[in-house]
Amino acid sequence: MSRMVGTVSRGIRAPIIRSGDDLSQIVPASVLEAAADDGFTVRDRDIIAMTEAIVARAQGNYATVDDIAADVRAKLGGGAIGVVFPILSRNRFAVCLRGIAKGAKKVVLVLSYPADEVGNHLIDPDLLDEKGIDPYQDVLTLERYRALFGHTVHPFTGVDYVDYYAQLIRDSGAQVEILFANDPRAVLAHTKDVLACDIHTRRRTKRLLKAAGGERIFCLDEILNAPVNGSGYNADYGLLGSNKSTEDMVKLFPRDCQALVDTIQKTMLDKTGKHVEVMVYGDGAFKDPVGKIWELADPVVSPAYTPGLEGTPNELKLKYLADNQFASLSGEALRSAIKSEIKKKDGSLVGQMVSEGTTPRRLTDLIGSLCDLTSGSGDKGTPIVYIQGYFDNYTTE
Repeated sequence: MSRMVGTVSRGIRAPIIRSGDDLSQIVPASVLEAAADDGFTVRDRDIIAMTEAIVARAQGNYATVDDIAADVRAKLGGGAIGVVFPILSRNRFAVCLRGIAKGAKKVVLVLSYPADEVGNHLIDPDLLDEKGIDPYQDVLTLERYRALFGHTVHPFTGVDYVDYYAQLIRDSGAQVEILFANDPRAVLAHTKDVLACDIHTRRRTKRLLKAAGGERIFCLDEILNAPVNGSGYNADYGLLGSNKSTEDMVKLFPRDCQALVDTIQKTMLDKTGKHVEVMVYGDGAFKDPVGKIWELADPVVSPAYTPGLEGTPNELKLKYLADNQFASLSGEALRSAIKSEIKKKDGSLVGQMVSEGTTPRRLTDLIGSLCDLTSGSGDKGTPIVYIQGYFDNYTTE
């Protein structure tokens, strides 16, 4: 009988990871213990994924508010600095903002509206139309924003992020001025030294600011891209992808992960004789249809993965086959015809109608999103995800 189960994603429990722990041993041991306990067998092309949080914690990749302040002061001069397009997040940005403010005398905070880059709303978009505000052109002062829109709290956290960020800056010893704009160049009327805090659009923001006369212009990936007073760092992403650890410390995005995933792959091959794929994952890349929040606050879904996870899916759309060239078939004849078509596929299907509707995204982004949803971000205690059958298709027995 044909196999009836396709892709399976399992959350794997692991010890609580501390700085200095050896994940190259802990991860394979946890997977093999789970396999013995749950009765599954390791197979070729299975996938082991581990959350970036345990990798960074094992590395001890942390930095303090004072470390951030020292780097900001050294790079942007310590005077009035623009902080442009931060996301609205107590976990992702609040501690970073405290460090930034400690490294400046004044912060000109520019918030995008009606929402931040990942979809946290400051303003109901319908209110923009009602008030006659053009978000592409209008620059609002704090006073005008309050007069038009009052005090808005985040629907999930109950926080008024405008007040919250302003108070964080003041408590860190800096003056604060707040603007609402979607053109980063608006900040240059107030200061020529700017920290671009957006994630996925940061290069464009920096380019626009430089071309318009900005002087010291940095992105978050350029802050803590090297150690400061012995701190953690990330040469590629700096503060991007960091999370709150304590009120005075952030956990940075993990660095130098490739050796880890390669070692785990080899260890599993030595222990099982099977060639599995391995990756580190952070945020998934998907959007919440209710809160309108796009999940991806990390700079990438996966900072490291084994070569077998490179590329995009190359799949046929089964319903297209069933509704078109095999519309006259049913039952076993339809099943056999579709299996035959799958076996015949060769090379890239990009642009072919028969693949229309399949997900045109990188494998690591798709798999990382599956892992993020499987492990969650709370108390499930499953920072390792084990996926089987991801590369199977309808012909796999």
